[in-house]
Amino acid sequence: MNDISQETIRYPASRILDVAKALSGDVRVRILEALGDKPMSVSQLAETLGVAQPTISINVQTLEQVNLISSTQGANREKICAVTCRSIHLDLPSKLGDGLHQTEEIHMPIGMFSHCSIQPSCGMTGKDGGVIGSQDDPRVFYMPERVDASLLWFADSGYVEYYFANPLPPGVELDEIRISAEVCSEAPAFREDWASDITLTINDLHVGTWTCPSDFGNRKGKLTPERWKGGTEYGMLTEWSISEQGSKINGTASSPTTISSLKLAFNEPIRVRFEIREDALNRRGLNLFGSGFGDYSQDIILSFVRRSVSST
Repeated sequence: MNDISQETIRYPASRILDVAKALSGDVRVRILEALGDKPMSVSQLAETLGVAQPTISINVQTLEQVNLISSTQGANREKICAVTCRSIHLDLPSKLGDGLHQTEEIHMPIGMFSHCSIQPSCGMTGKDGGVIGSQDDPRVFYMPERVDASLLWFADSGYVEYYFANPLPPGVELDEIRISAEVCSEAPAFREDWASDITLTINDLHVGTWTCPSDFGNRKGKLTPERWKGGTEYGMLTEWSISEQGSKINGTASSPTTISSLKLAFNEPIRVRFEIREDALNRRGLNLFGSGFGDYSQDIILSFVRRSVSST
Protein backbone atom coordinates (compact mmCIF):
# COMPACT_ATOMS: atom_id res chain seq x y z
CA MET A 1 0.00 0.00 0.00
CA ASN A 2 1.26 3.49 -0.88
CA ASP A 3 2.06 5.76 2.05
CA ILE A 4 0.01 8.88 1.36
CA SER A 5 0.36 10.41 4.83
CA GLN A 6 2.84 13.04 3.62
CA GLU A 7 1.28 13.79 0.24
CA THR A 8 -0.26 17.24 -0.29
CA ILE A 9 -2.43 18.49 -3.14
CA ARG A 10 -2.07 22.15 -4.00
CA TYR A 11 -5.08 23.94 -5.48
CA PRO A 12 -4.93 27.30 -7.28
CA ALA A 13 -7.26 30.09 -6.21
CA SER A 14 -9.56 29.33 -9.15
CA ARG A 15 -10.46 25.96 -7.56
CA ILE A 16 -11.24 27.15 -4.04
CA LEU A 17 -15.00 27.10 -4.59
CA ASP A 18 -14.90 23.59 -6.10
CA VAL A 19 -12.91 22.20 -3.17
CA ALA A 20 -15.01 24.05 -0.61
CA LYS A 21 -18.22 22.62 -2.10
CA ALA A 22 -16.76 19.12 -2.15
CA LEU A 23 -15.84 19.34 1.54
CA SER A 24 -19.05 21.03 2.63
CA GLY A 25 -21.14 17.84 2.75
CA ASP A 26 -21.27 15.69 5.88
CA VAL A 27 -21.43 12.45 3.88
CA ARG A 28 -18.34 13.38 1.85
CA VAL A 29 -16.33 14.15 4.98
CA ARG A 30 -17.42 10.82 6.46
CA ILE A 31 -16.30 9.04 3.29
CA LEU A 32 -12.83 10.54 3.69
CA GLU A 33 -12.81 9.43 7.33
CA ALA A 34 -13.86 5.89 6.44
CA LEU A 35 -11.25 5.47 3.76
CA GLY A 36 -8.39 6.44 6.05
CA ASP A 37 -5.33 4.65 4.68
CA LYS A 38 -7.37 1.71 3.39
CA PRO A 39 -9.17 1.55 0.01
CA MET A 40 -12.80 0.47 0.14
CA SER A 41 -15.45 -0.41 -2.40
CA VAL A 42 -18.62 1.64 -2.80
CA SER A 43 -20.67 -1.14 -1.19
CA GLN A 44 -18.26 -1.33 1.75
CA LEU A 45 -18.53 2.43 2.24
CA ALA A 46 -22.33 2.18 2.16
CA GLU A 47 -22.30 -0.56 4.80
CA THR A 48 -19.75 1.19 7.00
CA LEU A 49 -21.52 4.55 6.93
CA GLY A 50 -25.08 3.24 6.89
CA VAL A 51 -25.87 5.27 3.77
CA ALA A 52 -27.62 4.07 0.61
CA GLN A 53 -25.22 2.97 -2.13
CA PRO A 54 -26.51 5.45 -4.77
CA THR A 55 -25.88 8.29 -2.30
CA ILE A 56 -22.33 7.05 -1.74
CA SER A 57 -21.74 6.87 -5.50
CA ILE A 58 -22.90 10.46 -6.05
CA ASN A 59 -20.72 11.82 -3.24
CA VAL A 60 -17.70 9.78 -4.33
CA GLN A 61 -18.05 11.31 -7.77
CA THR A 62 -18.00 14.82 -6.27
CA LEU A 63 -14.79 14.04 -4.39
CA GLU A 64 -13.25 12.55 -7.54
CA GLN A 65 -13.94 15.75 -9.45
CA VAL A 66 -11.56 17.65 -7.17
CA ASN A 67 -9.03 14.78 -7.04
CA LEU A 68 -9.49 14.04 -3.33
CA ILE A 69 -10.43 10.45 -4.19
CA SER A 70 -9.19 8.16 -6.93
CA SER A 71 -10.89 4.96 -8.00
CA THR A 72 -10.10 1.71 -9.76
CA GLN A 73 -12.24 -1.19 -10.89
CA GLY A 74 -12.19 -4.26 -8.64
CA ALA A 75 -12.34 -7.90 -9.62
CA ASN A 76 -16.16 -7.88 -9.57
CA ARG A 77 -16.24 -4.61 -11.60
CA GLU A 78 -17.13 -2.60 -8.50
CA LYS A 79 -15.50 0.78 -7.98
CA ILE A 80 -12.68 0.71 -5.38
CA CYS A 81 -12.01 4.11 -3.79
CA ALA A 82 -8.92 5.50 -2.11
CA VAL A 83 -7.94 8.92 -0.82
CA THR A 84 -5.20 10.69 -2.74
CA CYS A 85 -3.68 12.77 0.06
CA ARG A 86 -3.89 13.66 3.73
CA SER A 87 -3.48 17.42 3.40
CA ILE A 88 -4.34 20.13 0.92
CA HIS A 89 -2.88 23.55 0.20
CA LEU A 90 -5.21 26.32 -1.03
CA ASP A 91 -3.75 29.36 -2.74
CA LEU A 92 -5.89 32.29 -1.65
CA PRO A 93 -6.79 34.86 -4.32
CA SER A 94 -4.47 37.86 -4.40
CA LYS A 95 -6.02 39.94 -7.18
CA LEU A 96 -9.33 40.54 -8.89
CA GLY A 97 -10.60 37.47 -10.69
CA ASP A 98 -8.16 34.99 -9.11
CA GLY A 99 -11.01 33.03 -7.55
CA LEU A 100 -12.76 32.47 -10.89
CA HIS A 101 -12.30 29.56 -13.25
CA GLN A 102 -10.15 30.27 -16.28
CA THR A 103 -13.31 29.78 -18.34
CA GLU A 104 -16.75 30.61 -16.96
CA GLU A 105 -19.76 29.21 -18.81
CA ILE A 106 -23.46 30.02 -18.81
CA HIS A 107 -25.82 27.45 -20.34
CA MET A 108 -29.05 28.99 -21.61
CA PRO A 109 -32.09 26.83 -22.47
CA ILE A 110 -33.29 27.80 -25.94
CA GLY A 111 -36.81 28.60 -24.67
CA MET A 112 -35.52 31.23 -22.24
CA PHE A 113 -35.29 34.06 -24.78
CA SER A 114 -36.26 37.55 -23.59
CA HIS A 115 -37.37 39.07 -26.90
CA CYS A 116 -38.36 37.73 -30.28
CA SER A 117 -39.82 38.68 -33.65
CA ILE A 118 -41.55 35.68 -35.20
CA GLN A 119 -43.92 35.11 -38.10
CA PRO A 120 -45.34 31.84 -39.49
CA SER A 121 -44.23 29.31 -40.29
CA CYS A 122 -42.84 28.73 -36.83
CA GLY A 123 -43.07 26.53 -33.77
CA MET A 124 -41.47 24.84 -30.80
CA THR A 125 -41.27 21.30 -29.47
CA GLY A 126 -40.57 19.84 -26.03
CA LYS A 127 -38.05 17.22 -24.97
CA ASP A 128 -40.46 14.41 -25.88
CA GLY A 129 -40.81 15.63 -29.45
CA GLY A 130 -44.35 16.91 -28.99
CA VAL A 131 -45.31 20.30 -30.41
CA ILE A 132 -45.79 23.04 -27.80
CA GLY A 133 -49.11 24.82 -28.34
CA SER A 134 -50.07 25.07 -32.01
CA GLN A 135 -47.70 24.94 -34.93
CA ASP A 136 -47.40 28.11 -37.05
CA ASP A 137 -48.87 30.26 -34.25
CA PRO A 138 -46.44 33.03 -33.14
CA ARG A 139 -48.33 33.34 -29.83
CA VAL A 140 -46.60 30.14 -28.73
CA PHE A 141 -43.38 32.15 -28.41
CA TYR A 142 -44.98 34.14 -25.57
CA MET A 143 -46.47 31.19 -23.67
CA PRO A 144 -44.91 30.07 -20.35
CA GLU A 145 -44.46 26.58 -21.79
CA ARG A 146 -41.79 27.92 -24.13
CA VAL A 147 -39.19 27.51 -21.36
CA ASP A 148 -39.37 23.73 -21.91
CA ALA A 149 -38.57 23.95 -25.63
CA SER A 150 -35.84 21.72 -27.04
CA LEU A 151 -36.29 22.86 -30.63
CA LEU A 152 -37.57 26.14 -32.02
CA TRP A 153 -37.88 27.25 -35.60
CA PHE A 154 -39.10 30.01 -37.85
CA ALA A 155 -39.02 30.47 -41.61
CA ASP A 156 -38.01 33.56 -43.56
CA SER A 157 -36.74 36.39 -41.31
CA GLY A 158 -36.97 37.03 -37.54
CA TYR A 159 -34.97 36.68 -34.34
CA VAL A 160 -34.77 35.37 -30.81
CA GLU A 161 -32.75 37.34 -28.24
CA TYR A 162 -31.37 36.08 -24.93
CA TYR A 163 -30.32 38.06 -21.86
CA PHE A 164 -27.25 36.57 -20.19
CA ALA A 165 -25.97 37.68 -16.80
CA ASN A 166 -22.38 38.89 -16.68
CA PRO A 167 -20.71 36.56 -14.12
CA LEU A 168 -17.47 38.55 -13.89
CA PRO A 169 -16.76 41.35 -11.41
CA PRO A 170 -15.62 44.77 -12.68
CA GLY A 171 -12.01 44.95 -13.77
CA VAL A 172 -11.55 41.31 -14.83
CA GLU A 173 -9.91 41.27 -18.24
CA LEU A 174 -11.00 38.79 -20.90
CA ASP A 175 -9.11 37.11 -23.70
CA GLU A 176 -12.23 35.89 -25.47
CA ILE A 177 -15.99 35.48 -25.38
CA ARG A 178 -17.54 32.51 -27.19
CA ILE A 179 -21.12 31.62 -28.09
CA SER A 180 -21.87 28.13 -29.35
CA ALA A 181 -25.18 26.66 -30.50
CA GLU A 182 -26.51 23.93 -32.77
CA VAL A 183 -28.34 25.58 -35.65
CA CYS A 184 -29.53 25.04 -39.21
CA SER A 185 -31.82 26.51 -41.88
CA GLU A 186 -35.60 26.03 -41.92
CA ALA A 187 -37.53 24.62 -44.87
CA PRO A 188 -40.92 22.89 -45.17
CA ALA A 189 -40.11 19.35 -43.92
CA PHE A 190 -36.39 19.54 -44.79
CA ARG A 191 -34.14 20.40 -47.73
CA GLU A 192 -30.46 19.67 -48.16
CA ASP A 193 -29.95 22.58 -50.60
CA TRP A 194 -31.43 25.32 -48.43
CA ALA A 195 -28.87 27.94 -47.43
CA SER A 196 -29.71 30.50 -44.75
CA ASP A 197 -27.67 33.44 -43.43
CA ILE A 198 -27.71 33.21 -39.63
CA THR A 199 -26.49 36.40 -37.94
CA LEU A 200 -25.38 36.73 -34.34
CA THR A 201 -25.22 40.07 -32.55
CA ILE A 202 -24.17 40.95 -29.00
CA ASN A 203 -25.44 44.18 -27.50
CA ASP A 204 -26.64 45.17 -31.00
CA LEU A 205 -23.14 44.79 -32.51
CA HIS A 206 -22.61 42.47 -35.46
CA VAL A 207 -20.43 39.49 -34.50
CA GLY A 208 -20.82 37.51 -37.69
CA THR A 209 -23.13 35.96 -40.25
CA TRP A 210 -22.78 32.24 -40.93
CA THR A 211 -24.38 30.67 -43.97
CA CYS A 212 -25.81 27.29 -43.06
CA PRO A 213 -26.00 25.13 -46.19
CA SER A 214 -29.03 23.05 -45.27
CA ASP A 215 -32.06 22.16 -43.23
CA PHE A 216 -30.75 18.74 -42.24
CA GLY A 217 -33.20 15.85 -42.24
CA ASN A 218 -31.54 13.05 -44.20
CA ARG A 219 -31.08 10.97 -41.03
CA LYS A 220 -32.29 10.84 -37.45
CA GLY A 221 -30.58 13.23 -35.08
CA LYS A 222 -28.50 11.44 -32.46
CA LEU A 223 -30.65 12.90 -29.65
CA THR A 224 -33.87 13.66 -31.52
CA PRO A 225 -36.88 11.85 -29.98
CA GLU A 226 -38.50 9.11 -32.06
CA ARG A 227 -41.83 10.88 -31.67
CA TRP A 228 -40.60 13.86 -33.67
CA LYS A 229 -41.63 13.59 -37.33
CA GLY A 230 -41.08 17.20 -38.34
CA GLY A 231 -38.41 16.67 -41.00
CA THR A 232 -35.61 18.72 -39.40
CA GLU A 233 -33.41 16.33 -37.42
CA TYR A 234 -30.10 17.98 -36.53
CA GLY A 235 -27.96 21.05 -37.05
CA MET A 236 -24.33 22.09 -37.07
CA LEU A 237 -22.52 23.13 -33.90
CA THR A 238 -21.42 26.68 -34.64
CA GLU A 239 -19.18 28.97 -32.58
CA TRP A 240 -18.97 32.74 -32.70
CA SER A 241 -15.99 34.21 -30.80
CA ILE A 242 -14.91 37.75 -29.92
CA SER A 243 -11.46 38.92 -28.81
CA GLU A 244 -9.60 42.24 -28.92
CA GLN A 245 -8.48 41.31 -32.44
CA GLY A 246 -12.05 41.06 -33.75
CA SER A 247 -14.72 38.40 -34.20
CA LYS A 248 -14.65 34.94 -35.77
CA ILE A 249 -17.05 32.21 -36.81
CA ASN A 250 -15.65 28.71 -36.39
CA GLY A 251 -12.16 30.22 -36.38
CA THR A 252 -12.58 32.38 -39.50
CA ALA A 253 -12.62 36.19 -39.26
CA SER A 254 -16.17 37.56 -39.49
CA SER A 255 -16.32 41.17 -38.22
CA PRO A 256 -14.25 43.93 -36.55
CA THR A 257 -16.33 43.78 -33.35
CA THR A 258 -14.05 43.48 -30.30
CA ILE A 259 -14.61 42.72 -26.63
CA SER A 260 -13.99 46.37 -25.75
CA SER A 261 -16.61 47.56 -28.23
CA LEU A 262 -19.26 45.41 -26.51
CA LYS A 263 -19.00 47.71 -23.45
CA LEU A 264 -19.78 44.92 -21.00
CA ALA A 265 -20.92 46.00 -17.54
CA PHE A 266 -21.23 43.69 -14.54
CA ASN A 267 -24.71 45.01 -13.68
CA GLU A 268 -26.09 44.97 -17.24
CA PRO A 269 -27.33 41.96 -19.23
CA ILE A 270 -25.42 40.68 -22.24
CA ARG A 271 -27.90 40.59 -25.12
CA VAL A 272 -27.28 37.77 -27.58
CA ARG A 273 -29.48 37.66 -30.69
CA PHE A 274 -29.82 34.94 -33.33
CA GLU A 275 -31.36 36.53 -36.40
CA ILE A 276 -32.29 36.06 -40.02
CA ARG A 277 -32.22 39.61 -41.30
CA GLU A 278 -34.75 40.95 -43.75
CA ASP A 279 -31.95 42.05 -46.09
CA ALA A 280 -30.12 38.71 -45.95
CA LEU A 281 -29.09 37.23 -49.29
CA ASN A 282 -30.26 33.79 -48.05
CA ARG A 283 -33.37 34.48 -45.99
CA ARG A 284 -34.42 30.93 -45.24
CA GLY A 285 -35.15 30.70 -41.55
CA LEU A 286 -33.58 29.13 -38.51
CA ASN A 287 -33.77 25.98 -36.41
CA LEU A 288 -32.22 26.29 -32.94
CA PHE A 289 -31.59 23.06 -31.02
CA GLY A 290 -31.56 22.46 -27.27
CA SER A 291 -29.90 19.70 -25.29
CA GLY A 292 -32.58 17.09 -26.08
CA PHE A 293 -32.60 17.47 -29.87
CA GLY A 294 -30.16 17.14 -32.73
CA ASP A 295 -26.62 15.83 -32.50
CA TYR A 296 -25.20 17.77 -29.53
CA SER A 297 -26.26 17.57 -25.90
CA GLN A 298 -26.12 21.27 -25.16
CA ASP A 299 -28.20 24.42 -25.07
CA ILE A 300 -26.73 27.81 -25.98
CA ILE A 301 -23.37 28.25 -24.23
CA LEU A 302 -21.82 31.63 -23.52
CA SER A 303 -18.19 31.28 -22.38
CA PHE A 304 -15.92 33.89 -20.81
CA VAL A 305 -12.18 33.17 -21.09
CA ARG A 306 -10.18 35.19 -18.57
CA ARG A 307 -6.89 36.74 -19.54
CA SER A 308 -3.94 34.71 -18.33
CA VAL A 309 -1.25 36.68 -16.54
CA SER A 310 2.12 34.94 -16.70
CA SER A 311 4.23 35.18 -13.58
CA THR A 312 7.60 36.85 -14.04
